[in-house]
Amino acid sequence: MARKKRYIPEQFRPVVQEDKTKFAYRDEFQANVGGKVQDFGTRFEGKGKTILYAVAALAILAVLFGIFNAWNRRTNAAAQTAFGKAIETSQGLVSTSPAPPGFTGKTFATEKERAETSINEFQAVADKYGSQVEEKAKYFIAVNRLVIDREAGIQELEALSKSTNEVGTISKFALAQAKNDEGKLDEAAALYQELAALQNPILSKDTINFELAKIYQIQGKQTEAAEIYFNIAKPASEAKDLQDKPIPMSETARSAKQKL
Repeated sequence: MARKKRYIPEQFRPVVQEDKTKFAYRDEFQANVGGKVQDFGTRFEGKGKTILYAVAALAILAVLFGIFNAWNRRTNAAAQTAFGKAIETSQGLVSTSPAPPGFTGKTFATEKERAETSINEFQAVADKYGSQVEEKAKYFIAVNRLVIDREAGIQELEALSKSTNEVGTISKFALAQAKNDEGKLDEAAALYQELAALQNPILSKDTINFELAKIYQIQGKQTEAAEIYFNIAKPASEAKDLQDKPIPMSETARSAKQKL
């Protein structure tokens, strides 16, 4: 049986923090963010309907990178470490076969077992460290809950999406993906439109609009979809740096160009 291991962004992996004697979780992602993001998206492409891949969405990666990088600077080392360990659990290996040689992470027989364990760990972190991590923990609890009880997970995302902060934004994005997966295209489109209308949506507007265009395609609104793809691809294809050299197009822009 194929082994499934949820990849985890580098910024959540345990590394030494240079504060003399303490160890904590800090960013190791920014040096090679492009390659890791692309690899992360490829691993999850077409991997089923659970919203857990929402954590793996290219847009979410970039947002979490910024949120948690800033959060780590103002949160104590113990809270960072506990939160990082909960994330490591959520990316544990799911397989009925023995773990591969050299694998030192946690293993689970089913995705349900992994989700249940992850929820318990995130809840324990939230209970112990309170406001420092509570809302962020709730986000991860919600996306794991979808594996166990999809309706309950959606309700939790809906509650989180009412917030106007960063967690509220990424929760609304994940909620839109969940609605899309359920075939509730009008609801999903409305959520993407709300995100696109924000002055500072945290997420890239290109990413939000690209998801909206995909829904328009499904709904047969080819003109509206093509206009969005064009407005994403054209500026990106013409962008130049200070030396008047072309700037490489983002993954989203390249995908939009291919859609035209």
